[in-house]
Amino acid sequence: MNTLNDSTVCVTGASAGIGRAAAEAFASAGARIIMMARREDRLERAARDVAGATGADVLVRVLDVTDRDAVNTVFASLPGAWKHIDVLINNAGKALGLAPGYATTPEHLDGMLDTNVKGLVHVTGAVLPGMLERNRGHVINVGSTAGHWVYPGGTVYCATKHAVRALNEGLKMDVHGSAVRVTSVSPGLVETEFSLVRFEGDREKAEQVYANMTPLRAEDVADAMLWAATRPPHVNISEILMMCVDQSHATMVHRHV
Repeated sequence: MNTLNDSTVCVTGASAGIGRAAAEAFASAGARIIMMARREDRLERAARDVAGATGADVLVRVLDVTDRDAVNTVFASLPGAWKHIDVLINNAGKALGLAPGYATTPEHLDGMLDTNVKGLVHVTGAVLPGMLERNRGHVINVGSTAGHWVYPGGTVYCATKHAVRALNEGLKMDVHGSAVRVTSVSPGLVETEFSLVRFEGDREKAEQVYANMTPLRAEDVADAMLWAATRPPHVNISEILMMCVDQSHATMVHRHV
């Protein structure tokens, strides 16, 4: 097993959901954690909780991954050894609305493309050169079953997650010959704020997504990331595609009624 003791792990979108769970899982495994997200209050609270639960060193940085200049500035200004990131978890992402692709609003289109695709490229571009220079590191990209299957109302979101899958595959080719590892973890239904964001705060609609079934938890996805990151150094887990037992395809969900 590859130990994480004294490793530096950076998580984007770390204020809630999968990102927060990943921060706690890696902190519990002995890593020091950089937690990044847009919402400062939520981020600070999550960081206090992670530090309190694990005793790990936690560094907080407010960051909107869609802002390329901010990304470059934040990573360039990390103090001392914090610059030497061993594991990067590209978790920041979102789905907005369920409109047909041709009817997606400009705001939703830009929001998904800028966060899910451009943001991942911005952050990876800021971190990966250092990994290559040190000839070690691991980039973990949070994908989705939407990167494998398209469903009605998810045209643009699915396109962005197909892009993440392509970026993940291409990135491994880009680092070929180095010891840097690249992994995509692609979950199906996970009960987080994902649907609440998609439906712009409509809690009733969001809760219906997970009604009468047992979805994945954020901790399940974090556990998969941790497993991939702790394989022996010569092992690269290219992709983990995971769903709860009640889900068998993008829109094939068993409801217990």
